[in-house]
Amino acid sequence: MPLHRRSSPLAAWFAAAIGVLIVYACLHPFTGWRDPGLPVFYFLEQPWPRYYTWVDLTVNVVGIVPFSFALVAALPERLSRNRAVVTAIILTFLLSLSVETLQNFLPSRVPSNVDVGCNTLGGVIGALASGFWSGRLFDPKSGLTRWRRRHIVSGQVGEIGLVVLGLWLLTLLTPESLLFATGDLRRLFDLPTPLQFNPTRFVKVEAAIAASQMLAVGLTARSMMRTWSPWPIVLMLLLGLGAKTLASASFFAPGDPLHWATPGGQIGLAAGAALLGVCLLLPARSHAMLAGMALLVSTALVNLAPENPFLPSDAALIQQGNFLNFHGLTQLTASLWPFIAFAYLGLLGASNARDPYRGR
Repeated sequence: MPLHRRSSPLAAWFAAAIGVLIVYACLHPFTGWRDPGLPVFYFLEQPWPRYYTWVDLTVNVVGIVPFSFALVAALPERLSRNRAVVTAIILTFLLSLSVETLQNFLPSRVPSNVDVGCNTLGGVIGALASGFWSGRLFDPKSGLTRWRRRHIVSGQVGEIGLVVLGLWLLTLLTPESLLFATGDLRRLFDLPTPLQFNPTRFVKVEAAIAASQMLAVGLTARSMMRTWSPWPIVLMLLLGLGAKTLASASFFAPGDPLHWATPGGQIGLAAGAALLGVCLLLPARSHAMLAGMALLVSTALVNLAPENPFLPSDAALIQQGNFLNFHGLTQLTASLWPFIAFAYLGLLGASNARDPYRGR
């Protein structure tokens, strides 16, 4: 592999975001901390576990690959590519060892040397893959970087925006939520449901949530764009529907990939597409403001909506092993995403004077 490399700020943002999410997933739910009275690293000397599943092993390997992949491209340029790969592997191992050690102090978690080994293997795979291919993704001369510079606002504002949209796609891997629903604070604070279920009202609320969230995401993406093109927005929304379909197919048993396509969800998609089309015809400077208003509306509706009575009762995988960690992670991201996006829109608005749209 080539020895020379360039450091990518975008990769650094992705590595930081993925690292935070990994720590949360491994230490969720962060309650009941206590001293077990055992040596801190006792788990490293334990024999191979009697009970394990290949699914858990695979998740522990694959789940860490994006972190080490992004980390190689994020490390300082003074490191050669080979040294960056080795450094990323070491940092991945240290991250895994740290969270497994902290699990000693959580009664709901069991530290495992097998998890450390699987995470390190995933770190090796991701770092080696990045050593060979990250230059094609993050190098200033790569097609992706050139596209980003032409179409997305410059500097950290554009890079943070791409991370925010990436987090939105992660929220859609929460299978039991309504289509595009984010910002549910009732789960975080164990609040009661304010409205009782009524079929007609539920369909209307579900449709309004999907439409307002679709509008918010589409206008946020448009606000990040230096030159107008509808295809990135269309691609983002299609990826969102794909993520929702994947979550439904993977976590519900039996699989129901189009569980999200309820009457309310379908009405919301149609209404959201129509509203988004109209709003995109308005002046570009109004898009961030309208996106913020849509976020406020969708978040309020999510917290007022009655419980989903059509949720399958056999979401088996959600309660198993590492899928429980992943589910807690996606739930937290979904609860906080509108507030992250709203803060980003403020940052974007403050930067517009320094980096105005081109080709409005």
